[in-house]
Amino acid sequence: MNNSAESQQTPFVYYQPSAYAKEHIRITPTTLADGRDFFYLDDDPAYVSGERTRELTDPRQLDYRFASHLDADGHEVPYAAPQMRRDPLTGDWIPMATARMNRPITAGPGATATGNPLAARKPGDPYQDGEVPDTDYNVVVFENRFPSMVQVPGVSADVQYVDGNPLWERRNAAGRCEVICFDPNEHGLPADLPVERLRTVVEAWAFRTAEISHIEGIEQIFPFENHGAEIGVSLAHPHGQVYCYPFIAPKLETELQHTEQYFERTGGNLLKDLMQSELEAQERVVMRNHSWVAYVPAAARWPLEVHVAPVRDVLTIDELDDQERWDLAQMYSTLLKRGNAFFDTGDGKGMDLPYIAAWHQAPIHDARREHYRLNLQFFSFRRAANKIKYLAGSESGMAAWISDTTPELIAKRFHELGPIDIDA
Repeated sequence: MNNSAESQQTPFVYYQPSAYAKEHIRITPTTLADGRDFFYLDDDPAYVSGERTRELTDPRQLDYRFASHLDADGHEVPYAAPQMRRDPLTGDWIPMATARMNRPITAGPGATATGNPLAARKPGDPYQDGEVPDTDYNVVVFENRFPSMVQVPGVSADVQYVDGNPLWERRNAAGRCEVICFDPNEHGLPADLPVERLRTVVEAWAFRTAEISHIEGIEQIFPFENHGAEIGVSLAHPHGQVYCYPFIAPKLETELQHTEQYFERTGGNLLKDLMQSELEAQERVVMRNHSWVAYVPAAARWPLEVHVAPVRDVLTIDELDDQERWDLAQMYSTLLKRGNAFFDTGDGKGMDLPYIAAWHQAPIHDARREHYRLNLQFFSFRRAANKIKYLAGSESGMAAWISDTTPELIAKRFHELGPIDIDA
């Protein structure tokens, strides 16, 4: 019997595994007890070959995720689907998900749970409401139990109006929210993961982008990572998320407006030309390898900010070829390590940097996608070893940014931490 990963790989309709993934990553889908999608992504050879298999049965006794419930008076109450309302002043859609108030929080002073729902199942552990059916894993992806957006079967996504007033549009927030756990070590840091594990994470981003792009009603796919208590993470575990919006988020909408205007004016690609301008200036480029360039943008907002762009024109993560996926894993690993060393705490060890890593990729249906370009925007709120940049009146009230440093100083510090050329 042929037990190669390629022969065992569960077929997906739109995802095309890279050459490496065909042989070295195995994706196994299952369904959690309440009906949510769950996927194991294994890079352990014993699981890739089929010699060992994962636990597919979720032992929890959970109600169907969209089931109605009885209120205090015994009346049946339907599932409360998240809704979103449109701000007439900005055109922004604002999702509202009251169920998230009940999600477990295990990090920071507001912790409400002692167990970790992202950890592998521990036989005999008193906390038995974990999301992973098996007692170990490599990388897993699953639908969020407390989503900000979700598509509820049989519920219309048509526009309605708050109080019947056409000024206030309202729709169900019919998107999708997924969690990606990078590693089973719940006390580990993404910066400490081997490049091979981050390569599996990159494949997870590509896998979910390819599949979710074909779900009706989804307009934008946003993989991202929140890390650190200062950022506001509720679960201390190396993980990220994928938000799939039924609209184009305000940040991307603004970028699309500018990239389209630039194309109409010059015939060029703004994101490509920005990368090229940084390469020509040289001063703010902090890393390069065969496929990627990392630089501090000349108008950086954050006290630590790095943009990462592919050398080749690529619209979305799933379009990356095998070499680009490997090179991305290498660059991301190096970026995280240097980010942790950026601020000197006096002992030469740096710190666990709080950061957000935000993937900006082309929207799914909008025609302006052709003039966009994949890019990662990595930034931190921290402005010194013992200081946080707070978004006060100008930033929060008017979105008018005031920087506490300069892009050149940020780049200079990165240059002190290691070479620009990181090709192995």
